[in-house]
Amino acid sequence: MEVVLEMTLPRNAESAPLVRHTLDASLRGLGVASEIRADIALALGEACANVIQHAANGMEYEVRARMDGVRCVVEVIDGGTADGVGVAVAGDEAEVAGGWESALTAPLAEHGRGLQLIRAFTEELHIADRVHREGAIVHFEKSLAS
Repeated sequence: MEVVLEMTLPRNAESAPLVRHTLDASLRGLGVASEIRADIALALGEACANVIQHAANGMEYEVRARMDGVRCVVEVIDGGTADGVGVAVAGDEAEVAGGWESALTAPLAEHGRGLQLIRAFTEELHIADRVHREGAIVHFEKSLAS
């Protein structure tokens, strides 16, 4: 069975718990273990928080998730450029892409660890500028096997 979620959300703090709970309910319905659901929720929360806090343009953002019983693929898409320089992360390589926090944040820094957390709790992380519109896409994947 494949489950696909697509949500367009207002760029405010109240939207992040809604999308986390919606995705978690879908994963729970597929029988995914609580530890894996927690990892995905943490990664999703960090990606949403980054868009809510830093995207300079656009009043909305999108979340797309696809679960097939084997893998969960999530994309968080912001509606505009962010207010700082960021990185696109693919494996261990980092390159500049508008709008996402630095991957080289100090371990004790109060802010800026979102990408490190997403990378730690998922198997893949890619961040890229949108092709024909302003904004960025954060894409992460997680195996659903325990």
